[in-house]
Amino acid sequence: MTEKTETATVQGRIIRALGGFYYIDTPEGLVECRARGVFRKEGVTPYVGDLARAELTGEGKGYLIELLPRKNFLIRPPVANIDLLVLVVSTVSPAPNRFVLDKMLAVAEHKGIEPMLAVTKSDLRRDPELLADYRKAGYRCLELSSATGEGVAELREQLTGGRLVVFSGNTGAGKSSLLNALEPGLSLATGEVSEKLGRGRHTTRHVELYPVGGGFLADTPGFSSVELEKFAVIRKEELAGCFREFQPYVDQCRFGDCSHTGEKGCAVVEAVQRGEIACSRFESYCTLYEDAKKLNDWELPGYRQKG
Repeated sequence: MTEKTETATVQGRIIRALGGFYYIDTPEGLVECRARGVFRKEGVTPYVGDLARAELTGEGKGYLIELLPRKNFLIRPPVANIDLLVLVVSTVSPAPNRFVLDKMLAVAEHKGIEPMLAVTKSDLRRDPELLADYRKAGYRCLELSSATGEGVAELREQLTGGRLVVFSGNTGAGKSSLLNALEPGLSLATGEVSEKLGRGRHTTRHVELYPVGGGFLADTPGFSSVELEKFAVIRKEELAGCFREFQPYVDQCRFGDCSHTGEKGCAVVEAVQRGEIACSRFESYCTLYEDAKKLNDWELPGYRQKG
């Protein structure tokens, strides 16, 4: 009687997902995997950044058999287990889109992901008002230039301790150029900004993790304001909690069910009027609140159809 041979398994992190294949970084090396059918059956999509177990079949290949619990994730860009989300925004070409930035920050807060701002192209233009507004809101901000190297060393300090650091931002903001400055060996493709469209051409087509400084660094495809609708669904009741500078004021409003959009006796509105909260941030909040009010029940997290 032939004894059954136990199949070897390994554990690691998915660093690339492309064309139905998942590439897992393991102590034994990189393993190219297909996902078992159970993932499709259960409607589970493995993400770059997931910690996973693979069943080896030989010659650096195998099958993805299990995902370990995630501490957080983003749908777009599809990344899991993020330690720091660096939002890249340029001072010029393209000009900063504050609403896009504010929605990204709200999504990060909602997902429990620590964000910071990387304000690029400081050699072309500086934007002290942008920096002041977001620092006042409680966010770390760095001025950077891929051309001159300003701020690059300070940003590189974030890529230590085995952390997974994701870089994301509007197309053309200079993510790939910044990552090349951080780690020249990456040689990521970069693109020029279209003068006709006023935005960058997509140069990053998929999410991939790169081992840097003992951790992982991720470049992600650029996004448009339309694509932001796919990021996350935030209930209107949860939205104020995603604007960290609102927190000292939300419990001081006259009415307990205050929406913080303009009611009489709203402490948030009064803080805006005193200049303690940036007007642009408040305007973004109001726009997001109006969008959240339009959501149907079936679009909200945890919805269960009756019957």
